[in-house]
Order: sequence, then C-alpha cells, then structure tokens
Amino acid sequence: MALKTFKPYTKSTRGTILVDRTGLWKGKPFKSLVEPKNSMKGRNNNGHITSRNRAGGHKQMYRQVDFYRKKFDMTATVERIEYDPNRSCYIMLVKFEDGQHCYYLAPQKIKEGDTIENGSKKEIKIGNCMPLQDIPVGINIHNVELQPGGGGKIARSAGTSVSIGGLDGNYSLIKMASGEVRKIDSRSLATIGVLSNPDQKNIKIGKAGRSRWLGRRPHTRGVVMNPVDHPHGGGEGKTAGGRHPVSPTGQSAKGLKTRDNKRTDKFIVRRRNKRKDSK
Repeated sequence: MALKTFKPYTKSTRGTILVDRTGLWKGKPFKSLVEPKNSMKGRNNNGHITSRNRAGGHKQMYRQVDFYRKKFDMTATVERIEYDPNRSCYIMLVKFEDGQHCYYLAPQKIKEGDTIENGSKKEIKIGNCMPLQDIPVGINIHNVELQPGGGGKIARSAGTSVSIGGLDGNYSLIKMASGEVRKIDSRSLATIGVLSNPDQKNIKIGKAGRSRWLGRRPHTRGVVMNPVDHPHGGGEGKTAGGRHPVSPTGQSAKGLKTRDNKRTDKFIVRRRNKRKDSK
C-alpha cells in the first residue's frame, strides 16, 4: 500500500498523509464474525476516568479475529483482505475446506486466492502457522504465543515481526523488535511473515477533527493548569522549565522503568536496547 498526500487547498490538507487502501475489501464485514462494540470513553467498570482525553469517535463493530489458529491440518483459502478499525494491521477472511470462515491477521505479500495451513511441519510459507520448533532460525514471524495454546500475544501490530535467534533446550530464543531476546516454549505457535500495513507509522492526522473521529478529545498541557490540577501547574506567567516531567499522578514521564514481574525474569535473556534521548 502507498501513502496518499493531498494538495494544500486547506491548512489541514497541507500536512495530511494517509494510507491508500486501494485493493482492500470495500463491502461490509462478514456478518457472523462481528459483534457490537461499546465505547468505554476511557472509563472503568465503576465509571471513573482511567484514561484521560478519550470519548466520542465513530461507531465500530468488533471483528472476531482468531489468534489461536487451532484448526489444524486443513487448507484454507484467502477470500479477501479487509480494514479493521480495531487494530493497525489489516485482517484477512479465510475459508476452510469444510466451509468455516475465520478472520486472521493479514501478513504482507499475501493475496486473495492464496492458501494457508495450520499445524505441525507445514511448508515455510507466508501465512502458515506452526510451532516454533518447526520454523527455521532467522525467519520473520508474527502472532507468537507466550504459552502453548494461549493464543498469539507478540507481534500483532502493523508492520511488525520477530525472529528466531536459536534454540535453548525446550525453548526458542525470540528476538523482539526492541532488541530484547526472550525464551519461549518451542511448542508455542507462530505465523510466518511480516504483518501488513507498514506505512501506518507514517500517517499524519492533519486536523483535530480526524482525532475526534478516532475517539481522542483535546489534550490540555500540564503547564497551563493550576498546582492543584497538575504537578507542572502554577507559577507566574509562562514557567514551562525547571520541572522534572511527570504524569498528572506524579510518575516520571522520561524513561522510568515500571516493569515489575519477577515471575518471568528468567525468560528474558537480554534486555531491550536502551533509548538514546536527544539532548
């Protein structure tokens, strides 16, 4: 897919860059695989706002994407590639030999009419799903399970993939996009290929209205608030400097490590690459 730019007839179109979706399915989604999706407006089950500046947005239906891919040893044909408003990559509708339809994440370079399979010792082909122990070292994979049978959890967004760096007993060494190397059970399933829509990262919204369509409300900077409302607030005139940047609750906003899961520390072989902050 290519990027779309616009002539600067207005101030918003001057900077707008969108993804050209030519070639995607233009009709409605497969009816039996969608369900209503209620907007939570950034609130939890008690109605308290837990994610600020979220509300409104266009109505969406949830596509029931199968991340488990447990329908083994049966060929499926890709019927169409679709846009999904609930995720950044595209999805594909596949039809199995027994007539059942499923939604899967769509990798790059897959086309309508291609066939895919799930199961052990299948062909190393884009779209096929198999255990990590059957995939050669260095192959790009996505939708990787953390535990066998737990469903794909890793590499599910647009243009992402991970690769197998080697074997360590019953575990495969998975190299993440961040540079982290992690051990995952070799019986866990993964799908061959890099996910679709890599140009998602190059989109420029262009105007505030498009953010509202996506459910994002206007954001007020902390430095223009009062001290009672934000740690950055207060002061005489414009006093943006002299403070350590923090969130409204006081948590550091620049590189503070918040991971606290000692149960899974033993599976991390190498930590992710350190971020180089520009001075």
